[in-house]
Amino acid sequence: MTNPNPNPGPPPDGRRVRAALLQKVGGDEDMFALGSAIARVVQMATSDDKGTHDLAHFVLSDVALTQRILRLANTVRYRTAAGTAVTTVSRAISLLGFDNVRTVALAMLLVDALASSDHAYSVRVELEASLCASLVGREMARHSFYQGAEEASIGALFKNLGALLVASHEHDRYLEIQALIGTGKHALAQAAQMILGCSFDALSEAVLGEWKIPDVIMRAQRPLEPGTLKLAVNRGEWMRQVASFSLDVARLMGKTATPSDAPEAQAMLARYGTALNIGAAELDELFEAVAFEMKSLLESMNLQPVPRRAPEDVGGLPNVLVLATLGAGEKEEQGTYPSGKPKNARDLLLAGVQDVTQMRASGQHKVNDVVLAVLETLYTALGFRFATVVLKDVRAGQYRARVSFGLTQAGVQQGFTFPLAASGEKGARDLFYLAMENDADLMISDARGAKIRDLLPAWHKALLPDAQSFIVLPLVVGKAQLGLFYADRTATAPEGVPPDETALIKALKGQVLAALAP
Repeated sequence: MTNPNPNPGPPPDGRRVRAALLQKVGGDEDMFALGSAIARVVQMATSDDKGTHDLAHFVLSDVALTQRILRLANTVRYRTAAGTAVTTVSRAISLLGFDNVRTVALAMLLVDALASSDHAYSVRVELEASLCASLVGREMARHSFYQGAEEASIGALFKNLGALLVASHEHDRYLEIQALIGTGKHALAQAAQMILGCSFDALSEAVLGEWKIPDVIMRAQRPLEPGTLKLAVNRGEWMRQVASFSLDVARLMGKTATPSDAPEAQAMLARYGTALNIGAAELDELFEAVAFEMKSLLESMNLQPVPRRAPEDVGGLPNVLVLATLGAGEKEEQGTYPSGKPKNARDLLLAGVQDVTQMRASGQHKVNDVVLAVLETLYTALGFRFATVVLKDVRAGQYRARVSFGLTQAGVQQGFTFPLAASGEKGARDLFYLAMENDADLMISDARGAKIRDLLPAWHKALLPDAQSFIVLPLVVGKAQLGLFYADRTATAPEGVPPDETALIKALKGQVLAALAP
């Protein structure tokens, strides 16, 4: 796809991320199979018996899909309407409706292809947003006078495809985007443009193009103009409005159990109310209907609703280290904590993320420049007294501190070394080895506890005996343990690290990992 626009394009790294994703979609065997199956289901005719037969045949060719469709047809809402158990796919299609079964089949194809991703939590969040959006689209289609309005549920399902694929295949970039959004200073489209070089909407449309999905569904992915929307002049424009509205509703329902009370609900009414002929009462009914349908759909897939906030799995760590993984704390804004950490750490971290992102996007950087910029950001933004980056030295057979900020006493940086492999008894697998083996980012808020002290190696206790809180960020590419960032303070840090700061720290580390990757 060439761009005739003579204006400068997106940052080089953004172009590479977008190109890499499209290459995976086109070249990866599993993604190719997913695209082929999706195209086949989308293009099934709805107007004759052949379409129903083709859909039934497609469902029956997959045992798991058959079971899920039958399970959905036998949930409380539909079983009550039928009066007896549904045991055939043909009857399920008759009961649920052709378009409903088709959309559910598409949703289940996405779940089967992506739910087992290594980044399960992030992918599940995006999958549930996609599933919920498709249900909103279906509800909106029920009240539309447009012929073929049922396709709105498919357009809404795919509205979140870009975010879903980035979460699954470019997770570090996904975390960077979420970090920028979490600061409240960047909208989703802006954050995605900064990191990917294109919006999620553009990525969704490009992927659907690769999959040969009909134009009307592809065009439904395009962003809408800001502000209050006017009544659509044709079905294509209406589908764009519904797709955007559906994902906004899904995001809100994923964030709170009482969406009607949220200020976002009023903002949605102001933006979409006139165009989609929906008021406060209708929106409340929509929330209620979709929540009920979502519960049935998840039950049919044997899925539990994803928690509204959960850390990535860090299995394999001792409990005391699991509790220390980044991701907890409260936000403050002015001054510093007793530990020395600035209360505006989030803003300082965001500035660092932007600087490093621009540095890498320029193409005029060395790996050492990126590492140094990230180390300096961690040191200043989080108020550490000593910060260093430790990298593998294969020749010397050790991990060795290469550069540091803070402590100037002779021998501190030189003394921050340890062997490449733990030796001796099992207990020799100390906190640093455990962090790298599990690729777990740690914030130790109080290093004085007995359990933490037991996991600290003797060399660390001797070199930095007054370290009372510290951070460990492993640098692991694939299975290669390249080293880690370490930084400490001489005071405990009970304030912890809230989720928005955690995401920014992970984004900084992600830039280093991208620079270190071959």
